[in-house]
Amino acid sequence: MSSEGAPPDPKGSIGGASGGAGAPPPRPRLVSSNPSPQPAGGDAAAPASDGVERPAVSPAAGKRRRRRRDSALVGYLSGLFTFLSLLALCAGGALYYGKSLFERPGPLAAETTVMIARNQGVADIADSLQRAGVIEHPRVFEIGVRAYGVHDRLRFGEYAFPARVSMHEAMDILASGKSIEHPITIPEGLTSLQIVERLRDHPLLTGEIKEIPEEGTLLPETYNFVRGTSREQVIARMQQHQKEAVAQIWKDRKPIPGVKTPQDLIILASLVEKETGIPEERPRVAAVFANRLRKGMRLQSDPTIVYGLVGGRGTLGRSLNRTDIRSKTPYNTYVVSGLPAGPIANPGRDALKAAAQPPETRDLYFVADGTGGHAFAPTLVEHNRNVAKWRKLERASGAPADRLTPDDAAAEAPEAGGAVDPDETGAAASSSTPPSKNEPRKPRRP
Repeated sequence: MSSEGAPPDPKGSIGGASGGAGAPPPRPRLVSSNPSPQPAGGDAAAPASDGVERPAVSPAAGKRRRRRRDSALVGYLSGLFTFLSLLALCAGGALYYGKSLFERPGPLAAETTVMIARNQGVADIADSLQRAGVIEHPRVFEIGVRAYGVHDRLRFGEYAFPARVSMHEAMDILASGKSIEHPITIPEGLTSLQIVERLRDHPLLTGEIKEIPEEGTLLPETYNFVRGTSREQVIARMQQHQKEAVAQIWKDRKPIPGVKTPQDLIILASLVEKETGIPEERPRVAAVFANRLRKGMRLQSDPTIVYGLVGGRGTLGRSLNRTDIRSKTPYNTYVVSGLPAGPIANPGRDALKAAAQPPETRDLYFVADGTGGHAFAPTLVEHNRNVAKWRKLERASGAPADRLTPDDAAAEAPEAGGAVDPDETGAAASSSTPPSKNEPRKPRRP
């Protein structure tokens, strides 16, 4: 049959065995990005597609990709670990080196002192130590101090650093706060003015003393202070020590007529202190004054004449004369009865104890014995014998003609309202006329 009469074959029109030269190329299928839902009970829907065909990835290629990714992470972590290890090694080496510097002996050849000012920081302290030759590496010192956590415990003051001191030892010295202390010894028997003058002359103390303290309010002792301490601070310490000492000694006192208050005790102790510079004699001198007070006799103590004339200056600069003995001052115990108006010096602890607890004696008189001590006597007859010995020694030593002896003073006493012995008139004074200059005393340390 003729091909023309045959009906067209749909499949043949698309392409036969050879496909036909004139057949158009096949068009790609388009898949809807929003396919219709599958009916219930059908196969699971295929995953949505963005309309682009991708080549299928083989399992082997995926493994290789994951292996490369894991290898890169391992390499990164390995490098980081190596870096951190090197960093830790360097830090450990630096720490070891710094610690060895901090602990090893320093460059200081001989002991030296360094003044650390108030409110200095750690860096400033380190620089001060370097300038003084105590340390070589101020920044290592600063780091070490902070590492030990004592940067806020370093104290100002004057410190002594021994030779070859390490930075660690220097840190411990500063953190201890044990700065150099300087002593100042105040002898017993000085007036408040004389004590203030000594403090003013001390080169390591600072500041002015605005007012002279009241007589008898300062306790003579050895006081330690650091460089830069103010004079007012030393005065305050002396006053506090005096209050504490008097309060304690007053509790154990013996009853003595006329000694009714702690202030009376200080007054009596000041007379004891000025009458003798020999510690062993203080109780006997105190007993003489206590016995005279019990008998109603005037004390007739020569140092009270001097204080009434010159006050806190302390020394008259010459011998006493008859006019001095007649001087009507509230301190002159040749004129006034009982205790003088106030202390004539600052007594020490031993004089306070002697005045509070005088021994039981019969002595009413004492006179210089020419050796720096005194001869004591219970009666006027014995006292006059002691006076005669004293006058003989004075003549042998070339005493000035106008110098008064105790019995000379006694002859003037009735005219001046002086003491009258219960048994005899013209009684000799209880004490001898002191030299024009204070006898040197060995400073007493507490």
